[in-house]
Amino acid sequence: MARRLNVDGDGQGDLAGHGGEHRAVFVYQIESYRYWQHRLDRNDFEYGQFGENFTVEGLADTEVCIGDQYQIGGARFEVTQPRVTCYRVGIRMNVPDMAALLVSHGRPGFYLRVMQEGEVGADDDIMKVKAGPEQVTVAEINALLYLPGHPASGLERALRIPALSAGWRSSLEALLDRERRGSGTTGNPGLGPPVSPPGAWQGFRPLRVARKLYESSNVISLVLEPADDRPLSAALAGQFIVLRLMPRQDESALLRSYSLSGEPSQDVYRISVKRESHGAAGAYIDARVLAGDILDVSAPRGSFTLQRGERPVILVSAGIGATPLLAMLHVLAAEQARREIWWIHGARNGGEHPFAAEVRELLRILPGSRSHICYSAPAPNDRPTIDFDRKGRVGAHLLEELSVPRDADFYICGPDVFMTDLVSGLAGWGIARDRLHTENFGSGQSMTPGIAAVARRPPHPPSQAMDGPLVSFTRSNLAVRWGPIFRSLLELAEACDVPVRWSCRSGVCHNCETGLISGSVTYRPEPVEPPAEGNLLICCSQPQGDISLDL
Repeated sequence: MARRLNVDGDGQGDLAGHGGEHRAVFVYQIESYRYWQHRLDRNDFEYGQFGENFTVEGLADTEVCIGDQYQIGGARFEVTQPRVTCYRVGIRMNVPDMAALLVSHGRPGFYLRVMQEGEVGADDDIMKVKAGPEQVTVAEINALLYLPGHPASGLERALRIPALSAGWRSSLEALLDRERRGSGTTGNPGLGPPVSPPGAWQGFRPLRVARKLYESSNVISLVLEPADDRPLSAALAGQFIVLRLMPRQDESALLRSYSLSGEPSQDVYRISVKRESHGAAGAYIDARVLAGDILDVSAPRGSFTLQRGERPVILVSAGIGATPLLAMLHVLAAEQARREIWWIHGARNGGEHPFAAEVRELLRILPGSRSHICYSAPAPNDRPTIDFDRKGRVGAHLLEELSVPRDADFYICGPDVFMTDLVSGLAGWGIARDRLHTENFGSGQSMTPGIAAVARRPPHPPSQAMDGPLVSFTRSNLAVRWGPIFRSLLELAEACDVPVRWSCRSGVCHNCETGLISGSVTYRPEPVEPPAEGNLLICCSQPQGDISLDL
């Protein structure tokens, strides 16, 4: 019995990544079986080899179109999308690169939506009862998303098909938006993460510490200027740089990411560092870095940036999370923006509240701007309504109580728990997810589809010592040696419990796309489509010499 969401007795194993009304039934063709038997020199296939519900004769991917409707037995079906290939087909086939092969050879198979439930059996005839509009084949739409070259005319045709599933629709819309804007950005915005412009320079560049400032009892700012005659590249408000610090010449460098906290400039960069009780980099900067010192610095990068438009802007931070939002506030003040602007910040007390006077001066320039400061443990000399507005912590309940506009863009930065709770609360309040922009100073969230959840361990060196190139996971504060036992940088990261995102593990889906701070890699296999300039796909790459990753 074909049901709305699956076939009785043959449902999806991982409902987090598969299934749903538009992916109720997966179809694969016996002709493609024969193709792969010849291509892989195999004769051990059995029905269901490719994870399909229906193994069919005919219905080639080059002939079936999105929106076509078929009657099979007592059920009626509609074609909604090609298969989204993941790592499981590689396990099933014992061919790790199988997901990439299915895409690159134009034989993905396709999904059906069940329009009318009914019984289906082996040997039932498949009768086409309606042709889909636009006549875009499964193979064509597979190529539109995954293969290089994304013509606007083809994307527009595909997006006119009502039957196209929501996931494919949003991916193709992202590609079409890039094509229409003619932005010139590389990579695949329909698959990969938000892409920042390529860095102004590769690797690290020496910059001089022009000034060292104490912003509060535990926050130090460094103002960095060129150590030569070349100007800097003005960053986008919200971006970060990576510092390579050498506390000891006989030890590995410390690589740390710090958001730029000043107004974007081609003359200087300002970073602001919180000294933590056990933070090696913060302690080194506090105790040993002096004005006039030379530091190795990466180009600015990152996609957590201030968006243009007329919508209200809500800047919400806790602790040192204020730094990228302060850069955004500088831009808004320099432009004398007429947008509604809110600055909402949480600190422990006045002694640990950096940039207080600087923020007040910037808000004074912006007519109609509003501020609300929370101290979780105010000191006796902290003045209510002058230094802070209330005792407590920043949360979604506070924003709702303040009646901040719901149609705003929210920029959120701070500790992990603060951001997770705030984003969850605002989403529950009805704020659209695409209006919630966050920046994580540490390692990001993992995405490991179909893998059972386990307690997260702090990143650590692999169990077996290696002597290959040095791989630095900058967000995880970890530098380890590469070794030949790993097939990819993804496998090394997993061995170190560095949080990673992946799905296909063979260079197709771009879920693992990561910023390459310095160094270079080689690919095996080659990605179906290259990542954006300045990024890499960790699932199919190996280091060529020492590298630094934004992980």
